[in-house]
Amino acid sequence: MNQRLTGRASARREDTPALGSPESRRRAIKARRLRRGGLALLLVAPAALAYIVFVLRPMAQSIQFSFYEWNGVTESTWVGLDNYAAILREPEMSGSILNAFQLIIYFSFIPVLLGLFTANTIRGFATSRLAIVSRTVLFLPQIIPLVAAGIMWSWLYASNGMVNQVLEAIGLGGVARAWLGDFDTALPAVGLIGAWVALGLCMLLLLAGMTKIDPALYEAARIDGAGPWREFFAITLPSLRQEIAVCVTVTVIAALASFDIIYISTQGGPGNRTLVPGLEIYRLAFFNREIGQASALAVALMALVLLVVLPLQRLNREGDS
Repeated sequence: MNQRLTGRASARREDTPALGSPESRRRAIKARRLRRGGLALLLVAPAALAYIVFVLRPMAQSIQFSFYEWNGVTESTWVGLDNYAAILREPEMSGSILNAFQLIIYFSFIPVLLGLFTANTIRGFATSRLAIVSRTVLFLPQIIPLVAAGIMWSWLYASNGMVNQVLEAIGLGGVARAWLGDFDTALPAVGLIGAWVALGLCMLLLLAGMTKIDPALYEAARIDGAGPWREFFAITLPSLRQEIAVCVTVTVIAALASFDIIYISTQGGPGNRTLVPGLEIYRLAFFNREIGQASALAVALMALVLLVVLPLQRLNREGDS
């Protein structure tokens, strides 16, 4: 009897890995990873739940509604891809998408180019009081609510606003007009509002990127006889690849998804000259009660944003590699 008990105990000892053996270390590492994974999952769970409820669920519902004709009250009717075909067929919806792509020039390209110029200028006298004031003044539009910016610029662009008063004061009264009410100038005028808002953010991001550039690179360039322009194109601009990519991504999304400024300043007019997808979605859903059509346009807008932004991100990663 004692021999059988002794044999079983020795067998159990043989099956159990010795302390400090490779097998015990692997099990300890696996248990530690499981504990860390459980803790990480517990910390992420509240944010993930909120994202699912307030982002993924409405997105899935919009995709579902886009295949139906529905006024939000009565029974819906399956229409398949007809709502998406109407985006290309209806001039208002297709025109709103074209207007949004035109706004990219004003919301993205102009702020990035001016941001490069202002950031490079401010970097030259970064420790002076003028640089601090310049950064503050240029960044102020970024913290102003877009509704307030739209109201303020509507006053400036009015027939008797400050823009026309300045033009008359310098002898260009013949150029003065109702800028937001003219078919030729309404979209550029709205675009300049977006450029004014985005300039501060682009300038600050690019200026932060310039502070990370090694000063020794500029000293070596000056020893080799490089001037300011050569330094900018050979050192500054290549070193700001990531910051420029962030600025372009943020501003392109702002252009394609613009709503606040245009709703306050023009409401899509004159005619449909400044109509953008965000405003058209709002009209279709809350005024025309065409929930399915509004959902289809929203899904198409999301797809357009991804088609524009994802290649930009891929090009940036390939450039870094």
